[in-house]
Amino acid sequence: MEITTVTTFIPYYDKIRERTKRLLAVVPPDSLDWAYMPGKFTIGDEIRHIAAIERYMFAETIAGRPSSYSGCGKALADGYEAVMAYFDEKHEESMAIFRALSDEDLQRKCTTPGNATMPIWKWMRAMVEHEIHHRAQLYIYLNMIGVKTPPMFGLSAEEVAGYGKG
Repeated sequence: MEITTVTTFIPYYDKIRERTKRLLAVVPPDSLDWAYMPGKFTIGDEIRHIAAIERYMFAETIAGRPSSYSGCGKALADGYEAVMAYFDEKHEESMAIFRALSDEDLQRKCTTPGNATMPIWKWMRAMVEHEIHHRAQLYIYLNMIGVKTPPMFGLSAEEVAGYGKG
């Protein structure tokens, strides 16, 4: 999918973020430090990572600046309220950068931290894929600790299958 206009990308990305926010709404505040094994991202790290990488890697390179992403540890935000506020704040900062783009800017080349050069629209698509990837990890993490997670599109797979049995 090629992203051709900013005005179509913004509402699309808003819907992606809404799905992520629905999932974050069920994160138990006392589970932010849980990880499935030592040395792996915690639930809080995953949330901070989505926020920090969007703002400091994707948005910075889209704005023509080098990535300034430096990790996703507790120094960025610690505790449930702080982590959720950080998540929203970094997203709003990123969205201001994206809203300032023109449709022509989407064809402009940016340089990724891996030194690849690509049109901004492709880098924006990679950003969306990145968020979806980490959201999926959060679904798994939350299921592992017994949290009932919201269905992605309104119905669970079991509910959809039940409709077919009439």
